[in-house]
Amino acid sequence: MRRLIVSEMVTLDGYFSGPNGEIDWFFWNEEMANYSADLLSRVDTILFGRVTYELMADYWPSASVTAEGPIIIDKMNNLPKIVFSRTLEKAEWENTKLVKEINKDDILKMKQQPGEDIVIYGSGSIVSALTQLGLIDEYRILVNPIILGNGKLLFKNLTERVNLKLVQTKTFKSSVILLHYKVNSL
Repeated sequence: MRRLIVSEMVTLDGYFSGPNGEIDWFFWNEEMANYSADLLSRVDTILFGRVTYELMADYWPSASVTAEGPIIIDKMNNLPKIVFSRTLEKAEWENTKLVKEINKDDILKMKQQPGEDIVIYGSGSIVSALTQLGLIDEYRILVNPIILGNGKLLFKNLTERVNLKLVQTKTFKSSVILLHYKVNSL
């Protein structure tokens, strides 16, 4: 069965973006790009919420090979993508399907289809909704060495505890720390 993986940059104080959606605090270098390329080589579908989708769709189609690796650019533009949004009328970024509502049964069917894993980038509301539905299999949280003091929390409005098992840590030269957890179903 395909795994649903969250890969998320967060601050030390738990924010995945600033109060106005800022992500200018991300630590990004060749080492982080290699991590991202490796993850993208193991997935065949990317999930987004509307806000993250709009940021990504604006950036990746014209991304520069000197700023980003060609593997990442290729994967971001060519992998199938699903954007969950009640307000978007259409999704024009190549290989993107627009879905108006999160349906647990549809996600479970997607996970049972043959193929590689599925990843969610950004999209805090989608991460929270899918966590609440018990659909996330792994959390790969990249803690950046910065405290924002204010911003948007990754996990909001959860009503159930989620038990996790740490399977890997990695400290990058930039002082970003990867915390890789699997859901621990007791």
